[in-house]
Amino acid sequence: MKKLYSFLLLLFFSANFAQIPSGYYSTATGSSYTLKTQLYNIIKGHTNNGYAGLYTTYQTSDVDNFYENDGTVLDMYSENPSGTDPYNYSTGSTQRCGSYSVEGDCYNREHIIPQSVFNEQSPMVADAHFITPTDGKVNGMRSNYPHGTVSSVTYTSQNGGKLGSSSVSGYSGTVFEPINAFKGDIARMYFYFVTRYENTVSGYSYPMFDGSSNKVFTTAFLNVLLAWHAQDPVSTREIVRNNAIYARQNNRNPFIDHPEYVNQIWGGTSSGDTQAPTAPASLASTSKTATSITLTWNASSDNVGVTGYNVYANNTLKTTVTGLTATITGLTASTSYSIYVKAKDAAGNTSATSNTISVITNANGTGGTATELLFSEYIEGSGNNKALEIANNTGNAVSLAAYTIKKQTNGAGSWSTGLALSGTLNSGNKFVVVNSSISSTCFSTGAANISTTATELTFNGNDAVGLFKNGVLIDIIGTFSGGTANFAADVTLRRKSTVTSPTTTFNLSSQWDSYTTDTCNNLASKMAKPLEEESISQLEEIIIYPNPSEGHFTIQMKNSDEVSRITIFSILGQKVFENEISNLSTVTLDTIPKGIYIMSISQGQQTIIKKIIIN
Repeated sequence: MKKLYSFLLLLFFSANFAQIPSGYYSTATGSSYTLKTQLYNIIKGHTNNGYAGLYTTYQTSDVDNFYENDGTVLDMYSENPSGTDPYNYSTGSTQRCGSYSVEGDCYNREHIIPQSVFNEQSPMVADAHFITPTDGKVNGMRSNYPHGTVSSVTYTSQNGGKLGSSSVSGYSGTVFEPINAFKGDIARMYFYFVTRYENTVSGYSYPMFDGSSNKVFTTAFLNVLLAWHAQDPVSTREIVRNNAIYARQNNRNPFIDHPEYVNQIWGGTSSGDTQAPTAPASLASTSKTATSITLTWNASSDNVGVTGYNVYANNTLKTTVTGLTATITGLTASTSYSIYVKAKDAAGNTSATSNTISVITNANGTGGTATELLFSEYIEGSGNNKALEIANNTGNAVSLAAYTIKKQTNGAGSWSTGLALSGTLNSGNKFVVVNSSISSTCFSTGAANISTTATELTFNGNDAVGLFKNGVLIDIIGTFSGGTANFAADVTLRRKSTVTSPTTTFNLSSQWDSYTTDTCNNLASKMAKPLEEESISQLEEIIIYPNPSEGHFTIQMKNSDEVSRITIFSILGQKVFENEISNLSTVTLDTIPKGIYIMSISQGQQTIIKKIIIN
């Protein structure tokens, strides 16, 4: 959020207007495109300081004296307006770069309107009003794609900028969507560019442009920029930047000095946007306490842009958020709530309701009870020793049909198609997925729920792994688009006992305990099925021999001619064999992988459980 206080805001605006030269806008008296041409005549012919001169300009124009107030480079592609920045750059030559591999390597110069649009010609190529210092990696990912609203995300920067398929009406290509805090800043840079270069812009080919010199933008992209301009008003940071660039270039961005010029020239968002966003999809509860419910859902799309989501409980508006998660607080314990979400855009259009879910808050004193599955163990060991464990601590059996595991490769790109899970996971049980080439000294593939060579089980220490429910990320190991740096290489991670709910934000120190390479002894522990022999009832004495064996067992039931039923389970609770037997029956299990199994033998109302080992 913009960190502005009324008194300081008054001082900054007073200082700003004091620095606009007297009479600077005296000839800006018209309206519509006449006003635009008048502004062009005011701001054209600025001083060209050259491409290298941008770095000198940035030492006064793009300094963070507004958020952390630490004097570092203020980069719209890495700045976190409401918290700690993921990384910082200092002004000067040491941080500039021409090459990079991950975010945080170095910063360079980002042309909000790509250089290719105007063939790298002067003075456009060095005009600081629309060229900003940005992280090299994010700049490269944005490439020369238009700015717009994203429908399906393929890349997310560490401060939340998104690259993906367009939701802008009539344009199906790739677009880059900055975070909300800087959408207005970028929109006003576009308005500056098409005004300052009104004499040449009609010859520029760009998906956002319509080939004219007056309107310039296509209707759909214009509506996006108008919405961004309206939802993110001029900030103190922009005012200071405008003044600093004016001191170097001797021209100003009129849409920062007079934001009202935007609507006077192009009209407001309400003039043409009557289309409501699509309804949010796949609303789900990811955790709850006695007094709160945490939710997640899939994004809505809009012809201009979604600006937020209203969250309702029992038909009452509880909160409004800009992201895809929310927590409703102040609820009553042991109470049922009917919850749905609506999307809205800058013009005030509201979507239809999402799917409605019913959630009962926990009873008092059960706030730590898990309400969703979560990753409980991660093994990234030597060779193909790769394993993932999922725990069910919800108190209820959970169908796995809605769940998939996905992987991102080397900290970039999109999620994999996904490894689908199946079956039912009982409460207190674990679901184990291993690489089928895992060493037998680490874990027996026969004891796994899934043994596979799928890409999801070929992860390395820099590959984020996600647990998805109905296509929505609910839990993650690693940081999505976190770059190639390892977060967990050659280690075993076990979820701390204090973590009772999944999370889409990875924090190694607070969520996980770390162990040395190939620590496999805990995988699939604490299962519902006992590993030790346990007599559940007084069945006649049974002898099973040989045990261990290579898969051929003889079962002797003393003094009994009754038919019994034998069922054999893996240690994870999977049924691998079932049949009827009589005294001195032979059971052949030579097609089952080696490992430890549980044999249940029932006769009438009596049952006995034995442990068997297949070598």
